[in-house]
Amino acid sequence: MYPRFARARIEEALSDTRVVLISGPRQSGKTTLAMDIAADKTPFLTLDDATVLEAAINDPVGFVRGLERAVIDEVQRAPDLLLAIKNVVDDHQSPGRFLLTGSANLMTIPKVADSLAGRMEVIRLFPLSQAEIIDSKSQFIDRAFAGEKPIANHVIVGAELIERVLSGGYPEALSRKKWSRKQDWYHGYLDALVQRDVRDVAQIEQLGLMPKLLSVLAEHSGQLVNYTGIGAALDLNHVTTQKYVSVFESLYLVHTLRPWFTNRLKRLTKSPKLHFLDAGLLAAMRDVSPDVVRKDKTSFGAILETFVFSELRKIAAWSEQRCTFSHFRDKDKNEVDIVLENRRGEIVGIEVKSSATVSAGDFSGMRKLADACGDRFVQGMVLYDHDKVVPFGENMFAAPLSCLWGRS
Repeated sequence: MYPRFARARIEEALSDTRVVLISGPRQSGKTTLAMDIAADKTPFLTLDDATVLEAAINDPVGFVRGLERAVIDEVQRAPDLLLAIKNVVDDHQSPGRFLLTGSANLMTIPKVADSLAGRMEVIRLFPLSQAEIIDSKSQFIDRAFAGEKPIANHVIVGAELIERVLSGGYPEALSRKKWSRKQDWYHGYLDALVQRDVRDVAQIEQLGLMPKLLSVLAEHSGQLVNYTGIGAALDLNHVTTQKYVSVFESLYLVHTLRPWFTNRLKRLTKSPKLHFLDAGLLAAMRDVSPDVVRKDKTSFGAILETFVFSELRKIAAWSEQRCTFSHFRDKDKNEVDIVLENRRGEIVGIEVKSSATVSAGDFSGMRKLADACGDRFVQGMVLYDHDKVVPFGENMFAAPLSCLWGRS
């Protein structure tokens, strides 16, 4: 079993919070982790079991009555259960009563968010990070906000890096040796998700279009979102397209990264940016393998940016910082791929390059961002395919991609 570094945060939450929800995509390891935390001392109920699901839907109050503590798996399949849980934990307010898992973002459902406000902590669990795969707990985000020079003590470059990126983080896919078998798993995973889970989170009039829409989105990963342009290929208007994209967001397949803004700069792009949440999934949808990249690396850049975004989201799950994510782009097309902002308003900028060289020009967007932030700007990095950390001015570094899984 791979180590899951979010475990400590989950156990801490259970010590002082009535309800804890492990939320993330299917097959990311939520159930395995929840069962391991609960061990044999807590009842385990999964709503993937048809009989259990029937009971939870038809009599949610009776379902939770008498449960002192419980693990309830895939709770998004019976959202009315959460109101029953609210009433139970209001009557007896001891911490750690319910450990839930969910493969959909329940907090996008208003009645769910309202019913458990102040009673539930949500902790994201994404597919495996590189740090978990090599069992080296990354401190990348904490070091960056501390203003410490990036470090790379488990360097992966070149062909090995390409393989790591394209493999993604889903444990089942990682266990397969052949690339065709990895990609078969990803396609089967998507087919099952669309056929079952989409129905659980939304009323979709044109369910048959969802796989096609996902394929179109794969071609737009790493780009600014244009719902009209995306929908045009499927004869969908921008309103319907945005609604359907939000369904994929709630299932942790894609993420629309909001633009960073400040009143100090008026000429900023206001469009969000689209990312898939797993590089292996994106690579499978684009039919990109290491052999393809060796022949032509142009397909690799967008997948690498998705990989870095995904790794940062995973590291944030156990970081001491509580970060929001955005992107920076002004009207002159100066941009920074990923902007991290902590609760104090401090800023770290991350730019991603697939090449082994970095020039001063690669920091043009970062310098614009630093000027806009003033004293709030802590550090800017251009991550690249190399083993050397190179300073490019005050608080600016070209840093190996391997810094993402480095520790002090």
